[in-house]
Amino acid sequence: MVHLSGGTFSMGSNRFYPEEAPARPIRVDGFWIDRAPVTNREYLRFVQATGHVTLAEIAPDPADYPMMPAEMAQAGSLLFQRPAGAVDLRDFRQWWSFCAGTDWRHPWGPGSGIEDLADHPVVHVAYQDAEAYAAWCGKALPSEAEWEFAARGGLDDADYAWGDSLAPEGRMLANYWQGEFPCVNDLLDGWERTSPVGSFPPNGYGLEDMIGNVWEWTSDWWSIPRPARKRFKGACCVPSNPRGGKRSDSIERGGDAPRIARKVIKGGSHLCAANYCRRYRPAARHPQAIDSSTCHIGFRCVIRESR
Repeated sequence: MVHLSGGTFSMGSNRFYPEEAPARPIRVDGFWIDRAPVTNREYLRFVQATGHVTLAEIAPDPADYPMMPAEMAQAGSLLFQRPAGAVDLRDFRQWWSFCAGTDWRHPWGPGSGIEDLADHPVVHVAYQDAEAYAAWCGKALPSEAEWEFAARGGLDDADYAWGDSLAPEGRMLANYWQGEFPCVNDLLDGWERTSPVGSFPPNGYGLEDMIGNVWEWTSDWWSIPRPARKRFKGACCVPSNPRGGKRSDSIERGGDAPRIARKVIKGGSHLCAANYCRRYRPAARHPQAIDSSTCHIGFRCVIRESR
């Protein structure tokens, strides 16, 4: 783990997606954070010690999902499958599909394995699976503010974890999608899927894979940021150690989808691309249902100093 002494930084961005705005001053106390995302090797050690069974390895109960198609009532997870040609980017079903038999031990579908992926981030872990690992090793999942403070590596208000250019002088500094997502991947970074942790340079705090490779769970419920309150003749009251919103407010309203609470995930993944999802940045954020797992979401842990 790496120790960060904490401090005040500019959280969010006014330059990309609306859910990141407004950029606002935030203060976090000191904490320790994993140098890299939890790997398959580390997660295997946890499972062997505890017997933990991940959500993707358990068939969902139809009673909990009344509108679920019958073919979905089996153990599995969401898997990216590259389409043969151009598709409508408004319809994620063109590249995401539920695949029975897919889980952290079989990350690319039945028949795949992790024998050669020991140093890759563990994937297909739902929020409760990440939380269980953190509790087992005496740690916790980071808040969104802690995660973003760490990801910035000391570069306050920069667009990327390494500066304001995505690929300075053509260098690939993270595992993300190069080319026309979701059908053409130019593989300029050398990886079509996940990469071993530490394959790219660490940020200014010595942290690896804070950007790209896999999205990472945080402990915060999804909410829309609000500007810091003003008081005392215009002086700004800087929030300290903010902790997201409420569980009830994180649930997406409307439509026929199940009303499942959502957590914030951060950092983007190997599937983020310039033409579709420019979320390979510290300020980027996305809501993720806590009962879901995919091939591009993992996590890392923190230990907070006594407060």
